Amino acid sequence: MTTTPRPLRADRPTVRHVAPTDPLARPLLDALTHEYSTRYNHPFDLSQEYPAEEFTPPHGGAFLLLMEDGAPVAGGAFRRYDSSTAELKRIWTHSAHRRRGLARRVLDVLEREAAQRGYTRIYLTTGPRQPEARDLYLATGYRPLFDVTAPPESIGPLPFEKHLETAHP
Repeated sequence: MTTTPRPLRADRPTVRHVAPTDPLARPLLDALTHEYSTRYNHPFDLSQEYPAEEFTPPHGGAFLLLMEDGAPVAGGAFRRYDSSTAELKRIWTHSAHRRRGLARRVLDVLEREAAQRGYTRIYLTTGPRQPEARDLYLATGYRPLFDVTAPPESIGPLPFEKHLETAHP
């Protein structure tokens, strides 16, 4: 059964900061794990990839959900990569809510928060079987750190970076 998402309203969805271990994050992370496992034909266990505390203050990270009617519809996170760089992880939109601009909104919020915490650069990788993610990052000003003319499968993880504008006093 296909669910038709409601149009995005100005008052929806709302941003909610949580820890990756919060039960609200579980549906999003489970769906992300399932999609990665399906796209790449091998099991993924995101809970083992990085310690959850790396995505929370004061460890330099953040984890957020976009909530609508009490349920997560999109989310994303960043962690400290180095003293000036935040690394984006877990950018995700629930399949019933895609094509609504939610991933862009997640990126905007994460970029703003990273800049507010003093990061001047964002780094990320996406997989070669995620063309919509690749296109999103190219469309939102991320610079590919790979040959965009090469077949993605020949590269492996596709790295990107973006320099953040910092507020001047």
